[in-house]
Amino acid sequence: MEVDAIIRIEHLSKTFAPLGKNDKEQCVLNDINLDIAKGEFHVFLGWSGCGKSTLLNIIAGFEKKSSGQIIVNGESIKGPGRERGVVFQNADAAIFPWSTVWKNVEYGLRIRRMPKPQRDEIVKRCIDLVGLNSHENKYPDELSGGMKQRVQIARSIANDSEILIMDEPFGALDAQTRRLMQNEVINIWEKTGKTILFVTHDINEAVYLGRKISIISRAPKATIIETIEVEAAYPRKLDNPRLAGIIRKIQGFFDSEYNI
Repeated sequence: MEVDAIIRIEHLSKTFAPLGKNDKEQCVLNDINLDIAKGEFHVFLGWSGCGKSTLLNIIAGFEKKSSGQIIVNGESIKGPGRERGVVFQNADAAIFPWSTVWKNVEYGLRIRRMPKPQRDEIVKRCIDLVGLNSHENKYPDELSGGMKQRVQIARSIANDSEILIMDEPFGALDAQTRRLMQNEVINIWEKTGKTILFVTHDINEAVYLGRKISIISRAPKATIIETIEVEAAYPRKLDNPRLAGIIRKIQGFFDSEYNI
């Protein structure tokens, strides 16, 4: 295990039970092994249906593993935990439509019965951090898709989550808003030093964002084909020859895996 690793995945496998009497067990993930360093921006890249979201759900504690273990900060996880904040693709299902931006971000702190002065200080800082400082009193139906995702991110940071787990959070956004949010997440990551786990099926998005990219093979029995380190400063330009070469390399993995 890396000295500064915050997450260690050891021989992780996930098998789903048969749905009917004529069905067979389905092994979705097979023998996943990975160390993720504290403060790393780690992208899991694979085509739709390969099991990458299942992997993140297991790390988040929402889904049970079949075998192996996941260790976070030296302890095996047994379910969801405050140190792992999740940002879902569907923000409408994740934030409370009856609460303002402020109340949504404050929610976890109120549950913990944190004193109001301390709550106010943290919520204001987190709302400022994600660029929603003029929208505190708006309700979700008054926000754009990108702004709703910012609310989710602010809430996770307010709860002091060391790890932000992001499952294709920008998949439903238009191209312009998506790039804006990608840059916003990079900015938040650089300012906070959080560990970010990010799932995508978009090669360009993976190379634009990630410091490390783990390529997931196709299901069933998906596993990590290779983990690539991307040593390039932000903001990145994907037509940079080095980054373009990484994109071609990853595309080569996909072409081979899916017999294109």
